[in-house]
Amino acid sequence: MAQQFVQAAIKGDKVVLFIKPTCPYCVTAKDVLSKYKFKPGHLESIDISGRADMQDLQQYFLELTGARTVPRVFIGEKCIGGGSDVAALHKSGKLEGMLQTIGALM
Repeated sequence: MAQQFVQAAIKGDKVVLFIKPTCPYCVTAKDVLSKYKFKPGHLESIDISGRADMQDLQQYFLELTGARTVPRVFIGEKCIGGGSDVAALHKSGKLEGMLQTIGALM
């Protein structure tokens, strides 16, 4: 069930963040991504903190991405990691290209 939820969420040409609102790395990832102008519907944050299947989701993140921590940030179906990874990609200038590749930016 968790697998289907995640796969359905990351399908297509958008950026998806799986977050918990109290997590500082989630805030970092959202702050970095807020610097970009996304087309409507191409940036989605999914709060997993209140979900009954949160543990299952995090277990699936571990299988899929090698880590169960949040945020798990996906550009299209590719996980680019967590908050520090997003910040590093932004700083290096690579993030914008990745976002343009999937057509998420205006």
